[in-house]
Amino acid sequence: MTEQAIEQIFPALTWRIRQLAMYPEKEILDMELAEDWDGMHFGLYHEHELTAVVSLFINGATAQFRKMAVLLNDQRKGFGQQLLRYLINYCKNQQINSLWCNARVDAVGFYEKFGFVAIDESYVRNQIAYIKMELTF
Repeated sequence: MTEQAIEQIFPALTWRIRQLAMYPEKEILDMELAEDWDGMHFGLYHEHELTAVVSLFINGATAQFRKMAVLLNDQRKGFGQQLLRYLINYCKNQQINSLWCNARVDAVGFYEKFGFVAIDESYVRNQIAYIKMELTF
């Protein structure tokens, strides 16, 4: 059995995973969010390799996570679930009241398994349909 570890990581470490998993046609420097340096970033390591990332932005008792990404060859292995479970527990420990994201519409079922509910109408950005989903504690 292989081990996974999740830890807080430096913002720039998220960029390669974001690029490979979400935007392979873009340059790595395009992966930086203006808010990256204000957020917290977590990485899941599988066999000592950074495999999945997520970025968390806290505003009072509300937090948004963005750019959750798992390397393509490692998707459907439960790493995204582990990372999201970690993020939920982290937010609970920090007394966050609600955690939300702009989910891809084709991933709604994934988030519903964790108790997230759609709280807005879907919208399209860059030819991808999204919907705001929220989990309240």
